[in-house]
Amino acid sequence: MKKFLYSIFVGMMILTLSACGTGDAGQSVESTPETLSETGTSSAVLEQSESSESLEVSSVDEVSSDIDIAEEPENTFRQISVQFGENTVVYELNDGTAADSLYEQLPLTIEVEDYSTDEKIFYPPQPLDTNNSPLAQSGAGTLAYYEPWGDIVFFYGDYNENPSLFELGQAVSGGDLVSGMSGTITIDIIG
Repeated sequence: MKKFLYSIFVGMMILTLSACGTGDAGQSVESTPETLSETGTSSAVLEQSESSESLEVSSVDEVSSDIDIAEEPENTFRQISVQFGENTVVYELNDGTAADSLYEQLPLTIEVEDYSTDEKIFYPPQPLDTNNSPLAQSGAGTLAYYEPWGDIVFFYGDYNENPSLFELGQAVSGGDLVSGMSGTITIDIIG
């Protein structure tokens, strides 16, 4: 990743510097004493211009070699798929302990149930640890855990906040399919 970002940076600098070149790329101008006197440009100005260009290029090289692009951490996004029939919904889990607890129980093949008019639920084999887990507050597309009943909730509509409802993650793909979820579902880790 570091090499890729460095290549992008160097490429952008080359394009920027090349855009600062002659205004009319279709014409070539030779810098001979005859053309200098015809255009009224002194050789001192030409030498100043040439040294500025070499300074700019060497400065870019120096700057780019001095840049210490930090190694990016490994992809810490945890995504899970929920499959039912021909449909798949993808959720990105947060870093709360309840999400960790669910993640550790996967893969699961389990029955999903309708509940209310805006959610589907299922009961995981083991209760989830809710210490250090955020409360659910995001609306449709939220994957949550309702601690008093021990069920996991797929919200496809708005809901009221509750101090016992913990967010596990958010739908990143297929969230509009949740309302049609029914029967047996398979939940698995992506990647």
